[in-house]
Amino acid sequence: MLYEEKGICQEDYIVGSFPRNYGCGPDNDIETEDVNSIQKHRIFLMGLRRSGKSSIYKVVFHKMSPSKTLYLESTSKIVKENIFKHSFIQFQIWDFPGEIDIFDPTFDSETIFGSCGAIVFVIDAQDDYLEALNILHRTIFQAYKINCKIHFEVFIHKTDGLLYDHKIETQRDIHKRANEDLEDSGIKSVRLSFHLTSIYDHSIFEALSRVVQKLIPQVPALENLLDVLISNSVIEKAFLLDIASKIYIATDSSPLDMKSYELCCDMIDVVLDISYIYGLPEDNDMTVFDEQSCSIIKLSCSTVLYLQEMNDCLALICIFREENFDNKGIINYNLHCFRKATWDTFQIQ
Repeated sequence: MLYEEKGICQEDYIVGSFPRNYGCGPDNDIETEDVNSIQKHRIFLMGLRRSGKSSIYKVVFHKMSPSKTLYLESTSKIVKENIFKHSFIQFQIWDFPGEIDIFDPTFDSETIFGSCGAIVFVIDAQDDYLEALNILHRTIFQAYKINCKIHFEVFIHKTDGLLYDHKIETQRDIHKRANEDLEDSGIKSVRLSFHLTSIYDHSIFEALSRVVQKLIPQVPALENLLDVLISNSVIEKAFLLDIASKIYIATDSSPLDMKSYELCCDMIDVVLDISYIYGLPEDNDMTVFDEQSCSIIKLSCSTVLYLQEMNDCLALICIFREENFDNKGIINYNLHCFRKATWDTFQIQ
């Protein structure tokens, strides 16, 4: 149960046996995974040549500095990578070359689109996007008739070089043209999601978080658990984040503030950097993030960031007002209950 400062919340949870290495242990290699389960969680990065697909992939999942992506060569063939080896997120990312023709007889649309979970179509907002919209329409038309369960996400990318008004106008125009093309083709049941993104800020992590959440069936349950937690611990905002990618698996139902999310991402970087330096003895192959990982950062604006380990790959970061962080015993007990409920959620679903 979760305790409140003025009483007891009527929420009881059964303790589950959620494994500590869920999704990130050495036994979770591709060879030992169920191939069918992996195929259901494929995310395709598609778009025209030089639209920024590979840069997104490298920055988010390989921690490449955005400035170094300027020297990346164009993708010449489909690049596949299993993201789950060192991450809680168990997905395959497919980076498609811009010149690929999905109507080519050698392109096995039935097999490829049939096992796809989401298509992320990247459009360069600083370039003429009419050709990109045409390719987007053809891709949706081909993929949807094969697999109507695919989530279609449009990343209006490289928006860091646009003024705010131009950025909003570009989004509005792309949104209008894309949906009109679908209506003209009679595909009215497809719902496109549009995201303004850039690799030079946290917008790309936030957008990919939205995509990933649509493919995780436990997300609604996690959101409800977070709502219960923040209401009984006087928390301003809470994020459940994947340590490896800084993608947030779930957050509570209160409005998302990008500054809060950025603070949480920066906190993970700080905790991991310090842990790598001081957390392990030399020649130790153990992970720097374990059941003892915990951190408190107090900001000058009377805000407290509190990080607690959930499992080897997940961290819960809560944002408090400083005056609400006094009763740390109750807070820790509620976090302990939340951890058990999280394990139980993934165990039974």
